[in-house]
Amino acid sequence: MNVLVLNASYEPLQKVDLRHAIRMLVREVAVVEEAEEGRTMGRYPVPRVLRLVRYVAMRWRHGRRPPWSKRGVYLRDRGLCGYCGRRGHTIDHIMPRSRGGADSWENTVLACGRCNNRKGDRTPAEAGMRLGARTRVPRWEDLVGH
Repeated sequence: MNVLVLNASYEPLQKVDLRHAIRMLVREVAVVEEAEEGRTMGRYPVPRVLRLVRYVAMRWRHGRRPPWSKRGVYLRDRGLCGYCGRRGHTIDHIMPRSRGGADSWENTVLACGRCNNRKGDRTPAEAGMRLGARTRVPRWEDLVGH
């Protein structure tokens, strides 16, 4: 189970596991904003959302784009295939890696197994497929899984 951590200003920062969340409560660096009804861990309610007591400056995010990751592509594309719109499970390179395509936000989309197999080692145009998703660099906020 993951717990959403908010900055003191209520902006989403990250998700942490339950164990980390409880440690934050014990150290008194965060307070519970939302908890699971009727569940506790010792004297603490089982949190869904924590808020930091003190504001954390996020200077490292400003001016830098998020690094590319498979999980990031999944979150950016909201779990949907960039070609047909069904549930996607694999990362597809628009320009195949074998032809110089890179692991980048602009060159990858989520794809379902059927579309990924149909496209194969070709570009969407060569495979006669239309890319419905817009490839873009996501905002940091898009990458905090909800």
